Amino acid sequence: MVTIFALTAALLYGSADFLGGVATRRARAIAVLPLSAASGGLVVLVAALLTSQSANVAGLGWGAAGGAVGGIGLMVFYAGLAEGPMSVVAPVSALMSTVLPVGVALAEGEHLTGLEYAGVALCLFAIVMVSSAGSGDPRPVGRGWLRGWFGRTGFHGRAVGYGLVAGTAFGLFFLFLRNAGREGELWPVTAARFAGLAVILLAAVVTRTRPVLTGASTRLLLATVGSGALDATANVFYVYATRAGLFGLAVVLISLYPGITVVLARFALSERMRPTQRAGLLLAGIGVALVTI
Repeated sequence: MVTIFALTAALLYGSADFLGGVATRRARAIAVLPLSAASGGLVVLVAALLTSQSANVAGLGWGAAGGAVGGIGLMVFYAGLAEGPMSVVAPVSALMSTVLPVGVALAEGEHLTGLEYAGVALCLFAIVMVSSAGSGDPRPVGRGWLRGWFGRTGFHGRAVGYGLVAGTAFGLFFLFLRNAGREGELWPVTAARFAGLAVILLAAVVTRTRPVLTGASTRLLLATVGSGALDATANVFYVYATRAGLFGLAVVLISLYPGITVVLARFALSERMRPTQRAGLLLAGIGVALVTI
């Protein structure tokens, strides 16, 4: 069941990112995120109320902490995409958000079989390859010989920094939701969504950005609301995946979601898929097969 839940979460996360990408092509990310986060919050709130689950105070606290750090990570991620090459920010973020929780899981004593370790390794390579979206001009950093060396080697210092910070925030989000406990799974997710919304709204107020509401096109509104609803639903499946089996394995499988985004962009927007991304999708398929044998 962990594989089914995790891959479903990956499908939903990838679809949500695709719709989010469509929305942010038509409006600033900080203008899109409030409505997206609010729609996701309402989805899980209604689901939690309909299931009549009992809320756990500790679980709500972990969920709120995860939502706050996740909201910060999302804003840093979008800022990185705007400032630095996506081919650096996205894979660094994806890899960091996977390695951190998997490292914690291994430190806590989780063990895999030889085939599962091989599958996880292939999936980690696949995450980086699929997230790669082409190269941009390197941004030299440092001074004197250091600046020249970084420029010649194509080191994107600022982009790497954005990716590390965003990826760490996403990894902490995964860990905090896992720590929310096994009772009333939907309530920690609800707390996470509304905590993230609060952080995003604060950022919008500070930057004096008006959220996407009135005057926006129907396509923009649908993409924004759909992105939030799918992302929230993915959070629910993520929680169920971590309850159904090994936490580290669930995180690795879920982190394959960039592949879904790439495939949707290829068929819905006719975006060209790079050879590296095609190879990444192939590795992801092999990796998933190895961990499910």
